[in-house]
Amino acid sequence: MLKLIDFWAEWCPPCKLMTPIVEELSRELKGKIEVASVNVDKDQEKASKYGIFSIPTFVLEKDGEEIVRTTGARSKEALKEWMEKYL
Repeated sequence: MLKLIDFWAEWCPPCKLMTPIVEELSRELKGKIEVASVNVDKDQEKASKYGIFSIPTFVLEKDGEEIVRTTGARSKEALKEWMEKYL
């Protein structure tokens, strides 16, 4: 199963736009993609481990290994299409 890690912060306007989109996709792709959210202000260690410099950043992992990442806000359709390429 793929894992989507959403790196975000409360003060980030594009992150706020993406939150409901990520939640919708989590429901739609249940059983195919597991979603985790990481608040970079509260978990700086994890953000540093992943080398996060811009938010929102979305990391896709398979079997605990990063396979691809993307940064920035996008439409629900664009994010879904991006993830589905790796299913």
